[in-house]
Amino acid sequence: MPHHLRVPAPAGPPLTGHLPFADAPGVPDPIEVTSRYLTRGGRPWFPVSGEFHYSRYPAAEWEEELLKMKAGGVTVVAAYVIWIHHEETEGRIRFDGDRDLRRFAELCARHGLDFIPRIGPWVHAEVRGGGLPDWVLARDCAPRTDDPAYLDAVRPWFAAIAEQLRGLDRAHGGPIVAVQIENELYDQPGHLLTLKRMAQEAGLAAPLWTSTAWGGVRLPPDELLPLYGGYTETFWTEADGGWPDTCRKHFFFTHQRDDEGIGSDLRPIGSVRGSAPDAFADRFPWATCELGGGMAVSYHRRPRVDAADIAALGLTKIGCGSVWQGYYMFHGGTNPPGELTTLQESHATGYPNDLPVLTYDFQAPLGEYGQYRATYDELRLQHLLLADFGHLIAPMESVLPQEQPKGQHDRETLRWAVRGDGGSGFLFVNNHQPHEPLPDHPGTSFTVEFEQGSVSLPSEPVTVPSGATFCWPLRLDVAGVRLEWATAQPVCTVDDGGRTVLVLTAVEGIPSELAFAQDTVRSLSVPSGEVTYTDGRVLVTGLRPGTEALVEVETVDGGRVGLLVLDAATARTAYRGVVWGAERLVLAEGGVVFDHGEMRLHSAAEQPSFAVFPAPEGEPGFGRYTLPAEGVFAGEASLTLVRSAGPAPEPVTGVQGRASAPDDKYFDAVAAEYRVDLPSDVPAGTLLRVHWSGDVGRAYAGGVLVGDQFWSGRVWDIGLDRVSEGVLRLRVLSAAEGAAVYVPPEVGEGWGEAGVERVELVTTRRWTVG
Repeated sequence: MPHHLRVPAPAGPPLTGHLPFADAPGVPDPIEVTSRYLTRGGRPWFPVSGEFHYSRYPAAEWEEELLKMKAGGVTVVAAYVIWIHHEETEGRIRFDGDRDLRRFAELCARHGLDFIPRIGPWVHAEVRGGGLPDWVLARDCAPRTDDPAYLDAVRPWFAAIAEQLRGLDRAHGGPIVAVQIENELYDQPGHLLTLKRMAQEAGLAAPLWTSTAWGGVRLPPDELLPLYGGYTETFWTEADGGWPDTCRKHFFFTHQRDDEGIGSDLRPIGSVRGSAPDAFADRFPWATCELGGGMAVSYHRRPRVDAADIAALGLTKIGCGSVWQGYYMFHGGTNPPGELTTLQESHATGYPNDLPVLTYDFQAPLGEYGQYRATYDELRLQHLLLADFGHLIAPMESVLPQEQPKGQHDRETLRWAVRGDGGSGFLFVNNHQPHEPLPDHPGTSFTVEFEQGSVSLPSEPVTVPSGATFCWPLRLDVAGVRLEWATAQPVCTVDDGGRTVLVLTAVEGIPSELAFAQDTVRSLSVPSGEVTYTDGRVLVTGLRPGTEALVEVETVDGGRVGLLVLDAATARTAYRGVVWGAERLVLAEGGVVFDHGEMRLHSAAEQPSFAVFPAPEGEPGFGRYTLPAEGVFAGEASLTLVRSAGPAPEPVTGVQGRASAPDDKYFDAVAAEYRVDLPSDVPAGTLLRVHWSGDVGRAYAGGVLVGDQFWSGRVWDIGLDRVSEGVLRLRVLSAAEGAAVYVPPEVGEGWGEAGVERVELVTTRRWTVG
C-alpha cells in the first residue's frame, strides 16, 4: 500500500549554551551539547559507544580487542570502573594487571578512541553488591545517599580513580569525553549532584557528565546529560512472563525515550508512576548508553538474542531520533576471581537474579573470549553509515507517519519513519522483531514531502519482506550529484583518486534502484540495468548488485561520482580505513576496492578480515586481523565420560521467589563428569567449543573453576588461553522437572538430562602483518 509523510521545515535552531557543559579551553575540537544533538569542532557529532569492562578481560589482550571494536565502527569505549574489583579489601586499592585503568585509557587514546569511565560508585553491572565492596555495605551507613559515613568511603575511591586518570582529560589531549555518575538511581537528584561535585573536587574533568535516565529518573537540573537504553530481551524479569512489552516497544518507531523496564527488578513497584518519561526532551538530545548489544543469562531466565534482533533495535533507534548509539555490552568478559568471595550478582548477595560465577559473555558482538559474532557485522554496517552521514542525520528531526501501529501487539501496520530537514532525509523501515515474525508487506511505496519538493519511491511498489530492516537516502547530495532516492542503504563513501564513490548495500528481496536529479547529471553509465529519463529525474533500474555494479556519473560541473551497490552478503564483510595515507575499503572476497597504492590486501574468501590501524605494540606497519566465525582448528581434543549424571537437584527458590542456581555441592555429588584431554600444540586464541545439554555446566582445570554456563540452547565456549592445564573436567547438572526457569521456546528441546555430545577446537584469531 502507499505510505505518505510530510517532513516540516525545522521549527527553529536547537537551544545552545543553555547547559553548564564546557570542554577544556583551547582544544581543537570542542564538544558541545545542543537541545537536539551534540557537536564536535562545530560540526554535528554522532558518537558510537561500546561497553567493554577491562577488569573482566586479560590486560595482555586489551589492545587487540580495542582494535576489533574500532574496526567495528565504535568511536567511544565506555567501561564501568567496578569498585569491588579494585578494592575488595578496605584500604588495598589495586590498579595492577587486569585492573590497570590508566593503561586501558591510554590504549584507547593511542588508537583514537574516546573513553568514558562510568565511575559509580554503584554500577550494577551484574556485580556483587552492584560494585560496592562488602566492607562498604557492612558499614553503619545508608549507601547511595548523602549519608556522611557513606561519602567518607566514596571520597578516597574517587580520588584513586582521578589519580589513575590524571593527565588523560581533554585539557591534556586525553581521551576522556564524558564521566558517568552512579547508575540507575532514579529518585535522588541531590545525591547525584553531590557525587558529581566530589568527582570534580577529586580532579576528574570531562566536557560531558552523564547519568542513566530510565525509570522516570529525577536529575539535578541541567547538571547531568540523561542517557537512555533499550534491550531486545531481559534476564531480570519473571520466568513465566513471556517476552516483555518493555522490550517489544523498541521495535516500533516512537518518540518515547524512556524504558521503564530496565532495572525494574531493583525499584519499588510503581516507582515510575506519575513521572514524566520525556521530561528532558526539550532541553537534551536523545542519547543512549545501553542499547542491548546482547543479553546476560540468569538462572531463572535465559534469553537468547540473534544478530537480526540487535540490528533492528539499532537502526530503529536511529529512526526514532537517537543521536548517540551506545551499546551495552559490545564486548563480553569474565568475572575475575575474588580474593574473599565470588563477585557475581546472586541471591546470596540479596539480588533477585542468580548469575553465573564467571561468565559475563552477554551474547555480545565480541564475546567473552573475543569471539566474533554475526551481530558485529550487522552493527558495523550501521556504524559505517554513521561515520560518513551521522553529521547529516544528527540534526535531522524524526518524523512519524500519521498511520501508527494500534498498540504494541499490532503486527500488521508497517513500521517506518523519516529523519529529515527541509530538503533531504533518510527513510527508515523495520519489519523485524524477535519471537513473533512480522508479515511481508506487498505493494509498498512511499511519498515523502519536503519543503523543497517531494520524493515518491520506488518506481514500482515492492514487497517489504518479513525481517527486513533498512535505511534509504532521500535527496542526498553526493559530491555534486543529487541522489533523489535509492532503494539501497548507504554504507560509506570512498575517495577514489579524485572520484567520490558512494557504497550502498542492497536490501535482500527488494530490487535496487537509483534516482538522480537530472539537472545535476551531465552523463551516466551503468554496468547493468536500464536508464530512464522522466520528470526531471534519471532512474536506474534492474541493477544487479555486486562488486562490479558501479554506476558512474559525470556531474554538470565536470566532477566524477561513482555509486557501488553491493549485495547484502558482501556488504556485511566491508571494512574501511586509512593505510599509509591511502583510503581503503576492504571486502572479504574482493581484496581492496579502489586501491591506487602499490600495496594490495587480499583475504581468503571464507574468512572476513579487516585492516587494523596502527598495528599492536611491537608489530611493524599495520596488522590484518582474521576472524573465522566457525573455523575448526586442525587438532582433536578427546572426550571421556568419567561419571554419568545423578538425579537433578531439587529446585530451590530465593529472592522474590525466583529459582536459585544449584549449590556447589551438587557438582561433586550428582553432576555428569567428562574428562577433556587437550593437545599440546594448541595455538593462541583457541576455544574449546562444547556441544551440551542439561541445566548448569562448570569447567575445572587443576581443581580451579575456569568456565561456567547456564544452558540456553547455545554452545559453551571455553577460552584455552586462560587454562594452564592440559586436562579439563566438565561437570554438568541435569535440570529438575518443572523448575521455574525460562528458556527460549525455540530451543527448549535440549532442556533436561545432562550430557556432552561432543567438543571441538575452534580458532578465533590470527594476525598477519603487511
